[in-house]
Amino acid sequence: MLSINIICVGKIKENYLKDAIGEYSKRLSKYCNLNIIELPDEKLPSQLSQKNIDEVKNIEGNKILSHIKKDSYTICLDLKGKQFSSEEFSAKIDSIALNFNSSINFIIGGTLGLSKDVLDKANEKICFSKMTFPHQLIRVFLLEQLFRAFKISNNETYHW
Repeated sequence: MLSINIICVGKIKENYLKDAIGEYSKRLSKYCNLNIIELPDEKLPSQLSQKNIDEVKNIEGNKILSHIKKDSYTICLDLKGKQFSSEEFSAKIDSIALNFNSSINFIIGGTLGLSKDVLDKANEKICFSKMTFPHQLIRVFLLEQLFRAFKISNNETYHW
């Protein structure tokens, strides 16, 4: 069975987001081994300089990189990434599972995004929208799209 690791920075505090994550995690258990790795975010200084931003992204990036296994396929969620339709995303997951290996990492950065080292490590970068959303909400978006992708690839109905 395909293993999906969601490596994300930041803790989910809102109960409605925790509920949604729990529900989609339960639904996904039929299709994959899901592992959500939640890493602590760094405290931001009150005055953000580019140096501070880079330092925070690098610290968070090193935490992320320590959880990426060598033989896994890594996808970063990034505003500069490629956009997919749900059907294309489903086909992409199927292709990775078939042609590469049985482990996919999805990386969700913290408030300031991902470090260059993490982006360079990625096999691919994807973007759900050109709009900016809180990274906690993107986690729910990703889980929903993964669930939809599995439903599509298994020719199962889902609300369109």
